[in-house]
Amino acid sequence: MAILSLHTCRVQQPHATINRIHIFLHFTAILFLLYYRTTRLFLEKNVPTLAWSLISTSELILTIIWILIQAFRWHPVLRSAILENIPGGIELPGLDVFVCTLDPKKEPTLEVMNTVLSALALDYPPEKLSVYLSDDGGSYITLYAIKEACSFAKLWLPFCKKYGIKSRCPGAYFSSFADDERLLWSDEFKIEEEKIKAKYDEFKGKVEKVGGEDENNKVVPDRPPRVEIIHDNKNNEGNVEDQTQMPLLVYVSRERRPSCPHHFKAGALNTLLRVSGVISNGPYLLVLDCDMYCNDPTSARQAMCFHLDSQLSHSLAFVQYPQIFYNISKNDIYDGQARSAYKTKWQGMDGLRGPLLSGTGFYLKRKALYGKPNQEDMFLSEPEKNFGTSNKFIYSLKGNNEQFVAKKDDLRDAILEESRLLANCAFEANTEWGKEARFSYDCLLESTFTGYLLHCKGWISVYLYPKRPCFLGCTTIDMKDGMVQLMKWSSNLVQLGLSKFSPLTYGVSRMSVLQSMCYGYFTFSSLLSVALLLYGTVPQVCLLNGIPLYPKVSDPWFAVFVAIYTSSLFQHLYEVLSSDGSIMTWWNEQRIWIIKSISGSLFGVLDAIMKCLGKKKVNLSLTNKAVDKEKFEKYEKGKFDFEGAAIFMVPLLILVILNIVCFFCGLRRVVIEKSLEEMFGQVFLSFFILILSYPILEEMVTKGKGK
Repeated sequence: MAILSLHTCRVQQPHATINRIHIFLHFTAILFLLYYRTTRLFLEKNVPTLAWSLISTSELILTIIWILIQAFRWHPVLRSAILENIPGGIELPGLDVFVCTLDPKKEPTLEVMNTVLSALALDYPPEKLSVYLSDDGGSYITLYAIKEACSFAKLWLPFCKKYGIKSRCPGAYFSSFADDERLLWSDEFKIEEEKIKAKYDEFKGKVEKVGGEDENNKVVPDRPPRVEIIHDNKNNEGNVEDQTQMPLLVYVSRERRPSCPHHFKAGALNTLLRVSGVISNGPYLLVLDCDMYCNDPTSARQAMCFHLDSQLSHSLAFVQYPQIFYNISKNDIYDGQARSAYKTKWQGMDGLRGPLLSGTGFYLKRKALYGKPNQEDMFLSEPEKNFGTSNKFIYSLKGNNEQFVAKKDDLRDAILEESRLLANCAFEANTEWGKEARFSYDCLLESTFTGYLLHCKGWISVYLYPKRPCFLGCTTIDMKDGMVQLMKWSSNLVQLGLSKFSPLTYGVSRMSVLQSMCYGYFTFSSLLSVALLLYGTVPQVCLLNGIPLYPKVSDPWFAVFVAIYTSSLFQHLYEVLSSDGSIMTWWNEQRIWIIKSISGSLFGVLDAIMKCLGKKKVNLSLTNKAVDKEKFEKYEKGKFDFEGAAIFMVPLLILVILNIVCFFCGLRRVVIEKSLEEMFGQVFLSFFILILSYPILEEMVTKGKGK
C-alpha cells in the first residue's frame, strides 16, 4: 500500500532561472565597474584620490553585500502541507506552547491573554497540548488575567469546536476581522454567540479594571519563583466530552534577583524548557510572542505534516511560519510586512537547508536543542554538568514524554516544588545552559542565533507560508519604535558577524557556502548604512566643487553605471511584482530602505562598535506593542511619524540638508560651466536622494511652520 505524502515541495524554477541569468549579467557589469575604479585610481594622475577612494569603498561594500544576497535567489522553493493525508488513527505527539511576556504597560495584558486563548483553542488533542505563559515581569495583573482567561476558555473552546470557528483569538473574532465567519449561520449560533460575546466583554472588563490600577501593572525585578497550574488537563473538572476538554495551562514566573544575570528572553525560554520538561515534556514546542496570536487552528497539524515525515524527521529541527501583521495599512510606508524577508529570502533559504529561526511562530523539536541529528542524547553522558542537578528533569530527557501531572495532590505538589527549583535563578550556575545547546545567551537575538547554531550542527528547517496566515501580530507604526527595534537587531547582528561565531568563518566550515552566505548577509547587511552614507555625501560634495566622480554621458563607461543601477531597480521591481506587490510597494521599499539604513542601521553599527570596544553596556529595549490611536490614524493616512525619534533624525537631516545645498549650488555651477555631460551622474544622484527623502523634507517644513 502506497504511503501518501504529507507535504509538497516545489522549486520556483522560473524565478531561479531568471535570478541566475540576472546574477551573471549584473556581476559582469560590477566587475567592469570595479576595474574602472581601480585602474583610474592607480593609473591616472588627475583623479581626486580621497573622494575616489571613499566612493570606491562604498561600491565595494555594496558589491560584497550584493554577492551575499544572491544566495537567497539561487534555489527558492514553495512548500505546502496536505492535512487530509494525516492518517486518521495516528497518535499525534505532545506539543508545549511557550508564550513570553514582560511588561504589561508595553505589552497590553488583554492582548497577551488573547494569544493564550488562541493557543488553547488549537485544533490539537487537548490531552497532548500544554500552554505555558512566562511572566518575566511578575506582575499581579498577568496572574489575575490568566486565571480569568482560563474561566472564559471553558466557554470559548467548546463554542469554537462546535461551530468550526477559524479565528480562535476572541479579540480578533469579535472584531471586523472575522465578519465572514458569521455569514449564513443559524439562529441558534447567533444566540450562543451573543452569550459568548457577553462573557468576553465581562472578562475584558475585569482585566481592564484591575489593570487600570498602576500598582497592579508594576514589574517586580526582585522576586522568588512562582509556578502555578491554572488548569490541569488530567482532570477536566467533570467534563467528559472531547469538545469541552481543555489543554494544560501553566503560569511561570521565574526567580529574578538584581545580583543574578537573567539573560532576557533566552533565559525565560530556557526556564520554560526545564519547567515544561517535568510537567508535560512535549516532544515539540511552539514559541509565540505575546502579541502574535494563532489565526489558523490547524497550524500545529500543518507543522506535523513535516515533523512526522520519516524522510525529514531525523534531521528536521523546526518548521517556521512567516510573521504577518494585522495592522498593516494599504501603503505600508514603513515596510512593516517585511515582504523581502518573508516572501523572498525565507523561501530562498528554504531551498538550501531552511530558514532561520524568526523569534515567533515556529514549531521546534525539543531534542534538537540538546544535540546533533541522530545524536540528540549526546549531552546525557554528563547530565548534571550539562543540565543541572534535577533528577526529574534529567529523567525527562531520556525519552519519557508522558505527563507527570496527576490527580494525586502529593505528586502534583512534588512536581510544582521541582518546577520552582528549576525556575530558580541560581539553577544554571556551573552548567551548560545558554551555551551551544538550548536557547543561547551569546547573542541577544536568542532565536536567530539559536537557529544558526542548529544549522551549524547539521539540523535543517522548513518554511511554510499557507494562504491563510497561521499567526497574526501587531507591528510598529511609527519611526521611533521601528528605529529602536532596528538598532537592536543591527547592533547584535554586527556583533555576531565580528565574533568567533561569524557565519563567514565559523559557519562556512559547518554548513554549505550558500547557507553561510545567507547568514553572512543578515550579520553584515547593516554595513550598507556606511556605503549609503558615503554615496549620499561624497559625490554631492564633489558636485559642489565641480569634481567629477563618474564618466561623461558620452563615455562608454557611463553605460556600465547605468546598467548596474537600472539592473538593481528592475530586479527589485521583479521581486515585488512576482510576490503580489505593486509599484507603490516597490517605491515604499526603496524609500524606507534608505531612511532605515541612514538611521537605525547606522546607529546599530555604531552601537556594535562601542560594545566591542567595551564602551557601552549590553541593554535591551522592549518594543512598545500598545497601539496609540492618534499614531495609527496618521499611519493609515500614509504620513510618517517621527515623534520621539529626534536622535535617529540627525544623520537623515544632515544628509538631506547637504543634498539640498549641493544639488542647487552644484546645478548652478554646472549650468554656468556647461558641464552637465561630465557631472550628470552626480546631479541625478543628488536629485534622486531628495525625492526619496521627501518625508524628511515634509517633516522639516511641518516643524518649521510649527515654530
